[in-house]
Amino acid sequence: MNQSIYVNWGGGNVKLTWLPTDQLPSVDKVTSVHGICFDKDRILLVHVKDRGFSIPGGHVEDNELLEQALHREVHEEGYVKGRISGLLGMIKVNHQENPNFDPNGKYPMIGYQVFYRMEITECLPYARENEATARVWVEASEFPYVINDHALMNLILKEALTIFGMN
Repeated sequence: MNQSIYVNWGGGNVKLTWLPTDQLPSVDKVTSVHGICFDKDRILLVHVKDRGFSIPGGHVEDNELLEQALHREVHEEGYVKGRISGLLGMIKVNHQENPNFDPNGKYPMIGYQVFYRMEITECLPYARENEATARVWVEASEFPYVINDHALMNLILKEALTIFGMN
């Protein structure tokens, strides 16, 4: 089910809409990829400097496929490797009501954050070499109490659990 919320990013009002789908948007509109990463029934969260605990993810580099970007991000932030088991959907990020939007900036007026489910296959020693400073494993019931992110994250987790028969 689609659901929208407003968040304050950089002092501006940004509309976020969760779109559960198995269809990808145009790749040039994807601003980031993210993964709900499972190790059996536990979920990986990473502590990102100045943002708190979140799921691993980040920007897509030039000439990088979306799934390649996710593998790179979960390795850089969580020091894990895994197998992508499905596309969960995307968040439409709409800056049309954001008075601070920079049309010459690096983000489009309307962009998309893509979310996947990943099964962790290898957990490596944590090295703290990138922007994340810690990783934790939480049960699904703990997720909303540990994550420091917007309310749509709970819908995304529910999608990851429901689609794969864990809920």
